[in-house]
Amino acid sequence: MTDGTLYGVGLGPGDPELVTLKAARLIAAAPVVAYPALAGADSFARSIAAGLIAPGTREIAMEIPMSTERVPAQAAYDRGAGDIAAALTAGDNVVCLCEGDPFFYGSFMYLYARLADRFAVEVVPGVTSLTACAARAGRPLAARNERVTVLPAPLPDHVLAERIAGADGVAVMKLGRHMGRVRAVIDSLGLTARATYVERATLDNEVLCPLAEAPDVAPYFSMILITKGADPWL
Repeated sequence: MTDGTLYGVGLGPGDPELVTLKAARLIAAAPVVAYPALAGADSFARSIAAGLIAPGTREIAMEIPMSTERVPAQAAYDRGAGDIAAALTAGDNVVCLCEGDPFFYGSFMYLYARLADRFAVEVVPGVTSLTACAARAGRPLAARNERVTVLPAPLPDHVLAERIAGADGVAVMKLGRHMGRVRAVIDSLGLTARATYVERATLDNEVLCPLAEAPDVAPYFSMILITKGADPWL
């Protein structure tokens, strides 16, 4: 029996209409779909693809604990990889649903590391949260020879300040509980007026506003975009 193929499929930032044609075709034909879900909560990835999953499709839900500790999450990926490997060995193709793009801060990379040396794996790119937020904000990320720097909010304040100061354009991701300190860093650099806040881009409950008007508490799915100087694309 020939092993199945694992597809890591990017779903985009949330709007089901931003799922690519290739991703939609693979999901609709999949005998098995796998997806991450925060422990005790519904899967955001599955909710994006819900209209594409055929009746009777076997589903593998990988519950990822809500913890900053790496060990529990790695154990969850171990279990998920084991379940996926069993389906692949049985000859079934498996489509793993991934928010955004599988290889841009995507959890699929942890499954890829566990399975790519044993099975055929294909990664299907998706619309990233970075490009989605820029589109919704109407703020081009880069022009001509500008540099774009993408920063995770958990970085220390001094690192954030140094990287933001040295960049032409900046995207700060994974805000969550770090929103207050990131806002303070940006304000200390005199860049608040050049910063835009985007929360849950492309979804019905999207929030889009200047950083100065942003809420004090931000969800994980939020981003701050900073552009400096004149608008060179005008």
